[in-house]
Amino acid sequence: MFSTNVYSYIDVLNKASDASWLREQTIANNLANVNTPGYKRKDVDFQSALRNELGNMKYVTLDTKVEHADLSRLDVSTYYDHANYSYRIDRNNVDVDTENVELASEKIRYDALTDSMTHEINRLRTAMQK
Repeated sequence: MFSTNVYSYIDVLNKASDASWLREQTIANNLANVNTPGYKRKDVDFQSALRNELGNMKYVTLDTKVEHADLSRLDVSTYYDHANYSYRIDRNNVDVDTENVELASEKIRYDALTDSMTHEINRLRTAMQK
């Protein structure tokens, strides 16, 4: 029996796209609650989890980092953004303009991730046909 990490990049891209989708849903929820008194915005931070898992080792290849990554540590969830203080009287800290920009940015990220997964799967498919 042999072991292979041929799907490692796809697994990381899959975790990233799941986190991106969760962030899109979270931002949409923030926008839906823009007029709810006392509502505190929520967010998702996948980039920090990925950075922590892959590490900042300067002379290690990305292949090695991905191969040794513990993908269970890449499961992220929403958190309350208490650092984004509100000056609104109703104590809601959702800014519609900021949320719309973040939503558009996350949509672009999600599309790029799913395109990357498609290209990686097509490369594997091509290699298997030869």
